[in-house]
Amino acid sequence: MGVGLKETVTIIFLITYLGVAIGKVPGLALDRTGIALLGAVAMIVSGAIDTKEAVLAVHIPTILLLYSLMIVSAQFRLGGFYTKCALSITRLLERPKVFLLMLMLTSALLSAFLANDIVCLAFTPVISTSLLLESRNPIPYLLALAMASNIGSAATIIGNPQNMIIGQMANLNFWLFTLWSLIPVLLSLVASYGLILLIYGKKLQSSYKSVIYELGESWPPYDSHQTKKGIIAVSLILILFLFPIPREIVAICIAGWLLLSRRMKTRSILGLVDWHLITLFCSLFILIAAIEKYQVPQDILLFLEKYGFKIEPFSLSIISVVLSNLTSNVPAVMLLTKFLDPGQTILWYVLALSSTFAGNLITLGSIANLIVIEEAAVFGIKISFWEHAKVGIPETIISLIILILWTWIQ
Repeated sequence: MGVGLKETVTIIFLITYLGVAIGKVPGLALDRTGIALLGAVAMIVSGAIDTKEAVLAVHIPTILLLYSLMIVSAQFRLGGFYTKCALSITRLLERPKVFLLMLMLTSALLSAFLANDIVCLAFTPVISTSLLLESRNPIPYLLALAMASNIGSAATIIGNPQNMIIGQMANLNFWLFTLWSLIPVLLSLVASYGLILLIYGKKLQSSYKSVIYELGESWPPYDSHQTKKGIIAVSLILILFLFPIPREIVAICIAGWLLLSRRMKTRSILGLVDWHLITLFCSLFILIAAIEKYQVPQDILLFLEKYGFKIEPFSLSIISVVLSNLTSNVPAVMLLTKFLDPGQTILWYVLALSSTFAGNLITLGSIANLIVIEEAAVFGIKISFWEHAKVGIPETIISLIILILWTWIQ
């Protein structure tokens, strides 16, 4: 009975991850989250784990941290902070190389401490409109926005969802992680900037014709009071991370403070929480808990070790990039964490950076990429798979080389 159940668990897991990798089910409107949720339900219905085990499988500290930081990001978005930053950069349009550099630095910095997906969502309409009004080619700049946001988010354990998982699971020190990650992140940003200049060159100033939709009125107006409140919130979070207080407790307390507002309605703030992503997290936690209960990851590791395979920085980074682009980085990270020793801190660092850098490889590698592409399409700007890949593939390879060399030096 035990063997049969173990086989059932393995089959459910493989089918679910295959569905997540494909991203849809033919004939149905299911997306990755729906597929993962059905996989989690199948684990419970099959008897692989009971409802109590499923509830306990969800790592509440990670969910709490993710939820809290979404509220902080919503504060900035409703306060018009992102739009203000994007509009400030567009003043440099007459100097294309400087504008490109400032766009990448700003989006990378914001993505390190706030949600990179939200940064791309807020920046893309502003940047697109500004460039089209000047009849400039927006494609290299939008690619730079997506790639810089992905790279910048690797700098901290709150920069993106997969880093939050890694930081919570391995109980990584926030500031030590940032110090270790800073050099490869900065070098990758420099490489990305140079690569875009090399590939596009004079096209940075080439003309571009498209339909311009008036979306300016839909952008949140800048509110200095709400922005200052958000900056205070982030500052408090970063300061309190210096102390031995659980990160999720710090974050949820600060998020609670932000909800105490006389102007911003709770419904407006919570309306920007990505419940879709939180559902994906919970479903994946249940899936991974089920295969872990029946020691499937351990069996895989023993099989690989039998043929001389060992998990070390180089192999881990390659596997991370491949798996992240097959299933997306959050499911990939959740699976790969089960093969890592909590005491081997460097491997956790490598997983965080490689899975994030992997987002730049192809369009499907990162939600930030898809957001930029979909938002740009509203303005008639078409960014094809190959247009992205001709920058993304070499950029990812260079970033991985930088990461591996940095790990070797360390």
